[in-house]
Amino acid sequence: MDRDTFIITVYCMVAEHYSQLTQQHPLRYGGFAPQLTDAEVITIEICGEYFKLQTDKDLFAYFHTHYRHFFPHLTARTQIARQAANLWWIKAAIHQRLTHVSGQAADPIQAIDTLPLPVCTYTRSTRDRCFKPDADYGHCAAKKLDYYGFKLGLRISRAGMIIHYPLLAARPHDINHLEALVEGFCGWVPADKGFIDAFRQQLLATRHDILVITPARARMAPPSHAPVLLRASARWRKRIETVGSHLTERFAVARLRVHDLWHYQHRLIRKILAHTVLVFLNLQLHRSPLDLDGLVCA
Repeated sequence: MDRDTFIITVYCMVAEHYSQLTQQHPLRYGGFAPQLTDAEVITIEICGEYFKLQTDKDLFAYFHTHYRHFFPHLTARTQIARQAANLWWIKAAIHQRLTHVSGQAADPIQAIDTLPLPVCTYTRSTRDRCFKPDADYGHCAAKKLDYYGFKLGLRISRAGMIIHYPLLAARPHDINHLEALVEGFCGWVPADKGFIDAFRQQLLATRHDILVITPARARMAPPSHAPVLLRASARWRKRIETVGSHLTERFAVARLRVHDLWHYQHRLIRKILAHTVLVFLNLQLHRSPLDLDGLVCA
């Protein structure tokens, strides 16, 4: 589809789910209605993320210049920035609704992983005052990166849709976040070597019927799982690596530059929702779910 069709499709999807979510619990009970509707603001955010417009300034400039005929009431950048930040919870609710409507939340096999989220350069970390005491020093072995910030936990379905995305502390090892990543889930969980812990895995299997499938480290006894299951688990783990690269490269989750945790989480939710909408559209169009580049023609 072309860009115009993409924007219209996203707007129709957002408007439909927004109306369903606010039918019983309206967002506003009085006062003047905003110039831009909430569905229009969320549409601009989602499409802007796909078009790699990372800042509110770039977002406003692009749509004000090229799509004023779609959004005639788009007149002030501060207007859309404030309204978008206040809609964080409805965007989280739309994401959750999409995972259930698509059936991906019920997938019995969901892979987990973490991503490093630096909030500033390492040399400036001692002078940082924006995220104290929430941010901390962390290490990412996969990227050989020492950083200051957070970790983004990811749990995805086999199709690549993000189901759960907790914001985690950077300093603890990944194994300490295992319970947070599998919260509310029951089934098979492919994971990398950072989640190897026989005691925790046995506890989750006994109490919550969660089977964490991890490869063996060097000089470790081979796992008791069947070889065919280990090979399938390796394929499923590659999909979460693809999702992580989407968030890092296209959606730039590691380059969020805000001054407080509230705005940080709002931007993070916006990017997760944008990725979920794109995967949802690919599923509806019977395309490869993680083929984001080919969804919209240049």
